[in-house]
Amino acid sequence: MSSAFHKNIVIIGPAHPLRGGLASYDERLAKEFQEQGHTVSIYTFSLQYPGFLFPGTTQFSTEPAPADLDIHVRINSVNPLNWISVGMELKRQQPDLIVVRYWLPFMGPCLGSILRIVKQNRHTSIVCIADNIIPHEKRIGDVAFTKYFVPPIDAFITMSEKVLSDLPLFAKGKPAKFVAHPLYDNFGEKLSLQEARQHLNIPENEKIMLFFGFIRKYKGLDILLDAIKILKASKYPPLRDGGKLLIAGEFYEDRKPYDEQIAKLGIEDWLILRTEFIADSEVKYYLSAADVVIQPYRSATQSGVTPLAYHFEKPMIVTNVGGLPSLVPDDKVGLIAEPTAESIAAKITEFFQKGAAHFLPHLIEEKKKYSWAKMVETIFDVAGL
Repeated sequence: MSSAFHKNIVIIGPAHPLRGGLASYDERLAKEFQEQGHTVSIYTFSLQYPGFLFPGTTQFSTEPAPADLDIHVRINSVNPLNWISVGMELKRQQPDLIVVRYWLPFMGPCLGSILRIVKQNRHTSIVCIADNIIPHEKRIGDVAFTKYFVPPIDAFITMSEKVLSDLPLFAKGKPAKFVAHPLYDNFGEKLSLQEARQHLNIPENEKIMLFFGFIRKYKGLDILLDAIKILKASKYPPLRDGGKLLIAGEFYEDRKPYDEQIAKLGIEDWLILRTEFIADSEVKYYLSAADVVIQPYRSATQSGVTPLAYHFEKPMIVTNVGGLPSLVPDDKVGLIAEPTAESIAAKITEFFQKGAAHFLPHLIEEKKKYSWAKMVETIFDVAGL
């Protein structure tokens, strides 16, 4: 079917007033559907996580609501009466397509219950965009919750080959396709290094390495800090005169071990700490200010930081885990390191020896693959619409 036929579409997942990468993604996807002529609404959460499950300072955005999107703040993740109410509401609406995000098994009972009710209308197709099927940080109930979520889903989209290979453990025989995470092109355009660094009040002539996003154990910031110690001690060119690691993102776990590690390593003079939530309107400054984006992850399926780096045309150093290497062709778009401090330090040195200009032509060409139109086309395809 061609998506030129008008469809009524509902996206179920985080959106304003919630903040973060999932909300940004869902809002950008809704705009793509609208641009293709479809009617779209987003059903987001009035309560996404109970306080004890949320590791950050707040779940809510300080940015204005998108003016051109129909967002319903309706879903309470822990109230079964709410699940019935939302399910009945969507069942009556009879949308042609529901696109539901699944990123955490905790959401399985809520979303699975809503979608079971919707399927009773015998009309709505349901496609899940699965960020993860097996979570990074395992908890009791993960398997049971995911098994409950899966039955009403008609088809799946994954944004990494790793999640696609995990799917048969829970959804054997259901249509599924991999589509790389589209570019985050909704944070504004690339700025000059000078403008971005002036805005952030960071040195204009330094070599700036960027760690961006929520700080969690699996993302390996501690490994990167050890790598910075190696670089500081080495005195090898091209970092003989130093460099700066810009850490931009909120701690989603206890920061004390990181502070103790930094003090023990004696690398304070190599760090710029901006460890608060980075508002959407500020994202362009951080990405534009960097020479290179570093993702020192211990484990990963895919990462929203990668499409950000592509959009702002920043080379990446990523570790050889999960789906990251397939998205960052080695020595073209960036460099692939092993998840060790020694390997990451060596790749940082190699990057600055080669310079950003070595990677830029490949980045510009490779980023053409990551379009929102491709995502929408594939959603319709797996849904059979």
